[in-house]
Amino acid sequence: MGTQSTSVEAGGKVVPHFAVGLDAPDLRPWLDGNCGIPGVWSFTAAAPGPHLALVALTHGNEIAGAIVLAELLAAGIQPERGRLSLIFANTDAFLAFDPENPTATRYLEEDLNRLWGEDRLQSPRDSREMRRVRTLLPVIESVDVLVDLHSMLWPSDPLSLVADTPQAIRLGQSLGTPRLTVADPGHIAGRRLVDHARFTKPGSAATAVLVEAGQHWEAATVGAMTQSAHRALGLCGILGPAPAPWPEPPLLARVTETVTATSHNFMFLREFRGGEVIPEAGTVIAQDGAREIRTPHDNCLLVMPTPIAPRGHTAVRLARFQTP
Repeated sequence: MGTQSTSVEAGGKVVPHFAVGLDAPDLRPWLDGNCGIPGVWSFTAAAPGPHLALVALTHGNEIAGAIVLAELLAAGIQPERGRLSLIFANTDAFLAFDPENPTATRYLEEDLNRLWGEDRLQSPRDSREMRRVRTLLPVIESVDVLVDLHSMLWPSDPLSLVADTPQAIRLGQSLGTPRLTVADPGHIAGRRLVDHARFTKPGSAATAVLVEAGQHWEAATVGAMTQSAHRALGLCGILGPAPAPWPEPPLLARVTETVTATSHNFMFLREFRGGEVIPEAGTVIAQDGAREIRTPHDNCLLVMPTPIAPRGHTAVRLARFQTP
């Protein structure tokens, strides 16, 4: 992703200013919703079928997903069977989005995508994001298939993240775009939307995938998200024919280690791109205070390395490719 030459200091580290190549969509026609929940549009067909939810703005500055959902709504989308919900999640953070400071509104008070565990949902915890999660919960708990549309700040190949359940892995591979599906246990900081009990508890047939479609604020990311959304609509029989298998066979990797920064001095030894494969086990890739971070096995896939990882946050996930 292109960056401007200027930079700012954050936590003692230099953060580049990222160029914004997209215009934020005008969501004013869609903020009220149509089902009693602000920012949620839900349509039910006469013919029975699954409930598919497409979610955007889980992070308020990831505007590509909002563009995709706004375009679907403007086109008058209606399901042919089942139920379709289009969800603009953190609308408060989105409304504060400023292209001159685009990284500032990922959230307002806390990350909305770390609040979906029962420990948080049943606690007295309060924030703007926590209130929004509780408001969205009734529709989320009725969903059969959920596709959460995300984009990435740091350079990385596109991928889908799923909980390590058979149905989630099938969904990621059936979408086929992105080609790579990564099964992982989530973040120590809290459960993601795709990790919510609705999609992960034993015996549940509901499932979810988090699509990391490309870099923030790039037109190609909007195109990739649109493709993923339309394939999900076809897979569920909601709209259009079932998609043909993707010409390239899907790839699957499982996270073997989640590296969380334990100091304020986490640093990669060089620039790494998400999707890079380190051939040899034991290769030092980062320093976390006095601790060396080494690859645990040969052909180690780096999943979304974050050069500036605050203490307590995920810096990188290390994964192993699975045989078909």
